[in-house]
Amino acid sequence: MNIDDYRQHSPYSDPGRHAALLDAVPADIASVAATARNVIVHYRAGGVELPPDRLEEVNCRWVDRILDTDQSRFPLPLAAERPAVDRVAGCCRDHTLLSVAVLRQHGIPSRSRVGFASYFAPDWHHDHVLVEYWDGRRWVWADPELDPAGDWGFDGYDIDPKAGLFDSAARVWSAYRAGTIDPDRYGVSPELPVRGDWFIHDYVLIELAHRQKDELLLWDGFGAMTEDLATADLTLVDEIAALLLAADDGDEAAEKALADRYAGDARLRPGTTVESISPVGSVSVVDLRR
Repeated sequence: MNIDDYRQHSPYSDPGRHAALLDAVPADIASVAATARNVIVHYRAGGVELPPDRLEEVNCRWVDRILDTDQSRFPLPLAAERPAVDRVAGCCRDHTLLSVAVLRQHGIPSRSRVGFASYFAPDWHHDHVLVEYWDGRRWVWADPELDPAGDWGFDGYDIDPKAGLFDSAARVWSAYRAGTIDPDRYGVSPELPVRGDWFIHDYVLIELAHRQKDELLLWDGFGAMTEDLATADLTLVDEIAALLLAADDGDEAAEKALADRYAGDARLRPGTTVESISPVGSVSVVDLRR
């Protein structure tokens, strides 16, 4: 893919009948991120206790369905304040997807980046998703979930890729294969067992899918994913991780190779369906065709 490919909506980011709502959001990253936080609240880390019957909203998946849910409660512009408890239940992927949708709606190249953040808890790397957008000169990493009023100690709307605050899944996998990190410090939460080598492995595949504009849920299963690396084709994921890192460094041949391999190898992409194992307890086979 080239930069211009990321100006266009994917099936996930397309707002459909809600396009005018996105048109009304200013295209600067601070306004975009504030809008995402106003519409979406993290289902377990948003500072509010959501009613149990609302937790399934984390599976809305597509921006138009997220906005359907929002507008059913607040038939208002997205800048109109929503009480936190009444926002759409989601996670970092959803904050990012809505932000990407707004930016693409304004013709700004943008994509989601999947990896691990070190700034939420000491000695722990939470699975996380950032916005990456083209500012006309370079790709910029921004975390729309971070309120700039917080004492983060860094600019959450321009995160230095070399600072170690956030590392792509490909970089983490490469570090694991080199023996320089403890994989058990990478996962969903220090309190949960969803972590480790297999988890990082699977996130490389999710990172690739998002780069190809298949902005899957973080709990979707497909292709070469596994919970046991003894059954995995480690060379396959080594190669994909290396290509992702090379593409990040501006290697156009690597970018093309990623697109070609994604299109040609069914192990690397979802088919028409995925098995979705939701963190709120439901397991389902989801038809991705819209």
